[in-house]
Amino acid sequence: MPDQVLMITGASRGIGAATARRAADHGYQVALLARSTDSLTDLVHELGEHIAMALPCDVTDYDSLTDAVAKVEEHYGRLDAVLANAGMNVPSSFLGTGGAEPDQWREMVLTNVYGAAITARAALPALVRSTGHLVLTGSNAGRGIRPGNLYSATKWAVTGMAQNIRAECVGTGVRVTLVQPGMVETDMTANRTDVPKLHADDIANGVLYALGQPPSVDVNELTIRPTGQAPQS
Repeated sequence: MPDQVLMITGASRGIGAATARRAADHGYQVALLARSTDSLTDLVHELGEHIAMALPCDVTDYDSLTDAVAKVEEHYGRLDAVLANAGMNVPSSFLGTGGAEPDQWREMVLTNVYGAAITARAALPALVRSTGHLVLTGSNAGRGIRPGNLYSATKWAVTGMAQNIRAECVGTGVRVTLVQPGMVETDMTANRTDVPKLHADDIANGVLYALGQPPSVDVNELTIRPTGQAPQS
């Protein structure tokens, strides 16, 4: 079989970049998506242009996503797996006692929820053709109550979305995995110094574990927390 192809949104840093490196180590060709290819230049150079390609993509724009998927299939001749990983966090308070103003919430909701949804919609026809694998980056915050936290609610939405996508894909051979990280050392969590944190590589290892299972095995969910993280932290 030719080298398998993995497309990653939000690939310029954090979990996306770590997964690209780990996938390349496992023999994948990787298509790296970010708003600007400038942010991907160093990673493509690191992995090698024979391994990685960079594509500009706005995950809140369906035409941008469908164009990226088409370019990946044209370049590599196939698309075997997609990691819908792009996401952002804006602090919020519904009581108005802190956090960002509501007009700053819109981009987070569009990126985390709508972006994940249209990434699936754009990529699934190609994944049906390859009997491929869709992986969505959720969050431990999407499994419990976080007072005043709209980010948590967006990840609750991704949790439900993954289940609904999997249900619709029954009979297609496409596998769907939701990866739910606990606290990870990324730009979004830099201000949290009071809790243990995972490294992005830890989540990348989980993604590759799910992708590496035989076609008869569909790993539905992976919850990965750092040792000692409290359930609500």
